[in-house]
Amino acid sequence: MSWHCTGLRWPQEGPVLGWQKGGATDRAKRESGSTRVSVLVYGKELGFRAGGERHCVGARGNGCPLGAVVSGRSTGARCPECARLDRAHSVAADTIADDPRTYRVYLAWFGPSMVKVGITAEERGAARLREQGAVVYSWLGRGPLMAARRTEELLRSALGVPDRIPYARKRAVRAALPGAAERVAEVEGLYGRAAELERDGAGWPQSLERLPFEPVDHTGLFGLDGPVEVARSVTELMDGGVVAGRLVAAAGPDLHLAATDGVVVLDTRLMTGWELVGADARSGVTAPVTDIGGGGVQDGLF
Repeated sequence: MSWHCTGLRWPQEGPVLGWQKGGATDRAKRESGSTRVSVLVYGKELGFRAGGERHCVGARGNGCPLGAVVSGRSTGARCPECARLDRAHSVAADTIADDPRTYRVYLAWFGPSMVKVGITAEERGAARLREQGAVVYSWLGRGPLMAARRTEELLRSALGVPDRIPYARKRAVRAALPGAAERVAEVEGLYGRAAELERDGAGWPQSLERLPFEPVDHTGLFGLDGPVEVARSVTELMDGGVVAGRLVAAAGPDLHLAATDGVVVLDTRLMTGWELVGADARSGVTAPVTDIGGGGVQDGLF
């Protein structure tokens, strides 16, 4: 029975790759012991080869009823109908205003002049920040979903803070991150401006509790605390395509692999939907690549 990759995950201890036996996606099969994870360790070698066709991964824990074939370039790995269903039930779609959970508002830094505001369910902790590749972050506040949403919109309108950043920009700056003090300073400056909105009564929701500024730096967790080359990235997988090398860093959905002819960045969302088999780490990269800096935006969840 083959194993299909379900993507890069970020528990607090560090990155792991998720796997599912036979491409099963329904809940009963997931609960029957057909899933596993591979713990990723910087400095270790890994490699895989894609085979056959790439199939839709379904939506909300259910398999695609059509078993649709999807593009090798898609980071979503979903057919149009499954993508619509998945999006319709996400927090980002604003379709669950009565969600009773507590949410947190955060400020996330990805590189110089790249700070965004966002929200995440408090029960998830900082997993969302690691999944986005946030190099530094701090919580700003906590409260009901709609209060968190209003605060997010307040920072966008009053301070011009974006709620998403083009992913190509995040990836391109990892090779030359500034020092720790400068990284934290940008987040602290924005936190101070946001706090002034609360003190001035400038639309800050009363039901949102402001949290203290406590920056968290992920450079060590991501393996970005030393020299990091980010020259090329994989654009798609194909039948027979190989990606192999030594893992030197990881951030968000990306793996940075030192291959036979230089470092290549792989967005692990391109791995989902494929049947994958192991490959010698010395095989290099036969999948198409492009120079980093050429477009691409993470979806609205990022």
